[in-house]
Amino acid sequence: MPNPLAFLMLAAWPFISIALFRRLPVDRALILTIMLGYLFLPEPPAVFDLPLAPPLHKHNIPALTAFAFCLWKYGPQGAILPQSLVARVLLAAFIFSPVMTAFTNTEPVVFGQIGLPGLGIKDAIALTLQQFLLILPFLLARQYLADGGAQRYLLVALMVCGLIYSVLMVVEMRLSPQLNRWIYGYYQHLFGQSIRANGYRPVVFLYHGLWVAFFIMTSAVAAFALWRLDDRLRTIKTLAAACYLTLVLVAAKSLGSLIFAVALIPMVAVLGRLQQIRIAILIGALAMGYPILKGLHVIPEDRIIAAAAAVDDDRAGSLEFRFMNENTLLDRAYEKPVFGWGSWGRNHILDPVTGIILTVTDGRWIILIGIYGWVGFLAEFGLLLLPLVMLWRAARSAPADTISPFIAPLSLMLAINVFDMLPNATLTPLTWMIAGSLTGYAESLKDTPRQQRVSPVKAQGWKSIL
Repeated sequence: MPNPLAFLMLAAWPFISIALFRRLPVDRALILTIMLGYLFLPEPPAVFDLPLAPPLHKHNIPALTAFAFCLWKYGPQGAILPQSLVARVLLAAFIFSPVMTAFTNTEPVVFGQIGLPGLGIKDAIALTLQQFLLILPFLLARQYLADGGAQRYLLVALMVCGLIYSVLMVVEMRLSPQLNRWIYGYYQHLFGQSIRANGYRPVVFLYHGLWVAFFIMTSAVAAFALWRLDDRLRTIKTLAAACYLTLVLVAAKSLGSLIFAVALIPMVAVLGRLQQIRIAILIGALAMGYPILKGLHVIPEDRIIAAAAAVDDDRAGSLEFRFMNENTLLDRAYEKPVFGWGSWGRNHILDPVTGIILTVTDGRWIILIGIYGWVGFLAEFGLLLLPLVMLWRAARSAPADTISPFIAPLSLMLAINVFDMLPNATLTPLTWMIAGSLTGYAESLKDTPRQQRVSPVKAQGWKSIL
């Protein structure tokens, strides 16, 4: 169980966030509040579980604090909702579809001797509030990170925080993942899953080693992007930092994130902006298409498993287990296909005697379809991928020198994050922050004169980055 320090850190974070906002420009304070909170605060079960409210934890306390402070200090900065009608519809579906989920799940669910309660008005309110808290980084980033200067700093923050986090990762690679237990008093996942190839996969303060590897992958991509695109950071130090982060990623023993790095780094280093955005849209389309094709039972699972077996029997077995659970959960979801089964584990299959959950939900997509149905899935994935389409439509008709160069690597990061949500549930506040930033920039391309589209990049040395 979490120790008192874990809850103290959660309680203190609003005050730390306010201090950041008072000392830094709003865009930098917002980035650091959300990013540092995500990286260093304790994972659930360290939560404040208040009556009649969704749990407050590291994924929503920083954003909620930033929202309250910005509203108090700056007041409304334009419309809080996106300009695009499609984005508004997706946002409304994302936040309010749980109301329909609750109203279509009022009956209890029974597995033999085990029963799960039906949903009511209290659940509808709690789930709606939970969705609103989840989307806050998107809404804040759309307002305050919608220019090229803020997006540059977002890349810088990813690189520098990655360098800091890499030190903790190296410690855990040597001593085993113990930092969260030493500092916060508990281990946040299954320890056995951190053992890889006669070594350890670092977890630090995140949910799982896969989350850590994905973050350090984005840090490496950000470093290579800055080395190529930013005149002030096109130095041997930046290139060395990028190579170092890549080596740390290799040592983190996560094949998926390593494959992503091998794919993205050459794109960031070589391709032009529109080419990167087009590839990001393609990756996003594959991410959106897989669940749909899976639902139509046209994915050649046997061939994929056979191909994996030719490389590694353990990975083939893991893939077969994943496919089996996805099929079971999809069959379960088909009983409530539109708005899903709701909370309390109703989307799972339970042991009829012990009540133990027998199914495993790894990918974010199958979690969404099971809990919120296809409406919830399309709303969330649509909000994450729509800014890529908006950017492409706006950028293809504008001169290249009027478009911020930093939107291209951020687009690739967002797309590959959504793609990673097929095998994993790696939706984080950073995902929403990048999506909101790109959405705001795409909207600004329509409203701002061309000569003002690219914010001046201030000359900053390494000492002034944080």
